[in-house]
Formats: sequence, structure tokens, C-alpha cells
Amino acid sequence: MSTPSAQATSPVGFPKSVIKLLRVKQWAKNLLVLAAPLFAGPSHHPQYLVPTLMAFFSMSLLSSSTYVWNDLIDVERDRLHPVKRFRPIASGSISKALATVLGIACFVGGLLLASLLGKASLAIVLTYLFIQVLYNWRLKRTPVADVFTLSVGFILRACLGAAAIQVVISGWLLYCTGALAMMLGFAKRRNEFILQGEDRSATRESLAQYSRTALDAMVAMFGAGAAICYAIYTVDSKTAHKYPAIILTSLFVFYGITRYVFLVFAVDEGGEPADVLFKDPHIIFSVVGFFVSAVIALYGVRIPILEQ
Repeated sequence: MSTPSAQATSPVGFPKSVIKLLRVKQWAKNLLVLAAPLFAGPSHHPQYLVPTLMAFFSMSLLSSSTYVWNDLIDVERDRLHPVKRFRPIASGSISKALATVLGIACFVGGLLLASLLGKASLAIVLTYLFIQVLYNWRLKRTPVADVFTLSVGFILRACLGAAAIQVVISGWLLYCTGALAMMLGFAKRRNEFILQGEDRSATRESLAQYSRTALDAMVAMFGAGAAICYAIYTVDSKTAHKYPAIILTSLFVFYGITRYVFLVFAVDEGGEPADVLFKDPHIIFSVVGFFVSAVIALYGVRIPILEQ
């Protein structure tokens, strides 16, 4: 029978444990950094490539460092959780000392990349880190504030992408980003609420103060809000005025949101949004369709009936 120490020294299991610890799969969230560069227009894309990649990896490394610190802080609670007990630190596949070194390395690397992008980018990632400190210190124990805090992190990701290439991002796109993050956050709380039954407060204090009805309502409310905000963005923004065909992307956004809400309510998905993103063919279709339609719209497809 294998032991935690044996798993930690396994040449095969160790890299997988590091990847799991750093939540590399969660880096998909940082694709929001690409929003501003994508919609800035094709003429600027080549010059935006390097700073955009730097911003993406900066946020990815910093978010990984916060995951490590969170796991170190919550290790005892995680060991009581039906799913989180398999996390590397909680299961013993990675020691606390090694996790600390990896967390520091990600933290330093992320800050270095942000500093190379300029003061605005550095200020955004420092704000992100400050909010993560507040979250781990107190806000994660407070219902609504816990999800709201995390949604601000998504908005900052979109802002970082704009700051890295020194453009202004649409307020409607930020509203959509925040609403989408709130939907994902409340869907995750809903999944945890159901999964953990009556003993839910043992792993997350805020869950004891939620109700199934409230979580259902908030998932639906913010899903609708995200769709509406994006719809407005595609008809009433500088990008929409310059590239009217961008409205085509809304079809995939609406379908993706609807599919996600369906999975949340029909099969109680939503515990790990990244897992849904990578395993559900409908969500994958929506993401691919969104990027393809955005590129088509930005590279000159005209819809005469939408043009003045």
C-alpha cells in the first residue's frame, strides 16, 4: 500500500502533484486577459502579442501562488472535504515546505512579469493580491461577500489585459465579466452546498448561511445579467460601432451561458468551472465558436443591415 511520503517521491506522481497544486487547469480563467487585446482590432494584434502573453503568465503565476497559500491555510479543513482531501498538501503528496517554495517562486515570477509591463499592470496585480489576502483573512467566511470578492478578481484579469497593451476596456465588457464570475461563483457554492449535506460548515463557514433557494436564484440572476451586458456590448461599444459583425459572437455567449446553467440545475455541475469547460462538448463548442466568430467579425466581415 502506498503512503503519502511514497507518493511525494514518485517520479511519475510528483509532476502531476505540482500541476495539481498550482491548479494549472484553472489558468483557463486567465484567458480573460485576452479580452481587451482580442477586441482592440486586428491591426494591433501583432504588437500586442508579447505584452498579452506576459500579462497572461503573470496572472497565472500569481493566481497559482494564491491557490498554494489557500491550501496551506485550509489544509485541515480540506482533509474533511470529500473532494478537497485529495489535494496535494491535504493528501500529503507534497510537503508544506515544498509547497511554500513553489508558492514563493510563483509569487516572485508573477510580480516580475507585471513590473515589466508597467506601473498600471503592477498596480492591478497588487490590488488582486490584496483582495486575495482580504478573502482568505475574513471575506471567504461571509456569504455573498465571498463570491463577490472572487468576481472582482475576474474583472481585474480583464483590466490587466487592457493595461498591458495600454487601451481602454468597455464598461459593458467589465459588467459582463463580473456577472459571469458571479454566476460561476454561486454555481460552485451551490454544488458544495448540495455535496456536503448538513455538515457543510465544517469545510466552508459561509455555506452554513446560504440556502438552496438563494443560490439557485443568484445563479439564474447573474447568468441572465451576463448575457444582457454582453448583448449591450455587441451593439453599443466602440468595438461594436467599428465592427458591427461582432454581434455574431453573442450567439455563442448566450448558448454557452444557457448550457452552463442547464448543467448546474439539471445535473448539479458547477463545482469546478474549469472541469466543465474542458469536458463538456457544448461548452467547448461555444468557446471555439466565440473566438472564430470574433476573428471573422474583426477581420472585415460586413453585415450591411447593421451598418449605418
